[in-house]
Amino acid sequence: MSNKIDRPRREAFRRFTRMPTRWGDHDSYGHVNNVVYYSYCESAITAFLVEQGTLDIASSPVIGLIVNSGCTYFSPIVFPDEITVGMKISRLGDSSARYEVALFRNDEHEAAAAAHIIYVYVDRASNRSVPIPDSIRTVLTRITD
Repeated sequence: MSNKIDRPRREAFRRFTRMPTRWGDHDSYGHVNNVVYYSYCESAITAFLVEQGTLDIASSPVIGLIVNSGCTYFSPIVFPDEITVGMKISRLGDSSARYEVALFRNDEHEAAAAAHIIYVYVDRASNRSVPIPDSIRTVLTRITD
């Protein structure tokens, strides 16, 4: 049984966000530190939700919290690379969404890294799981495989 993960290509994704690397993203090995990849993914997902009007960071009564994530690294990203974050939803449940996210260096067609991030939607006040509101579900369906 093989655990090999295929390197995703741009055409596999439904939504894209461009962002620069920053000098401070580097570690002592001269490439972007692994933990920063997660920051790029979360920033792209959050920007998408804010742009779509489904998330007001300060006051939305229902918010998504990350409950699981993982990342596979294929090639390094370094400063001053430009990153394109591709994303799609591979599973949309009653109260959760699984994002598949890939980071592409500059204009490369194969991902430098591929991640999954699972959000569970909760009531902000009680922190208890709730069904994904229809307004959010409609937006997430647009990027669902």
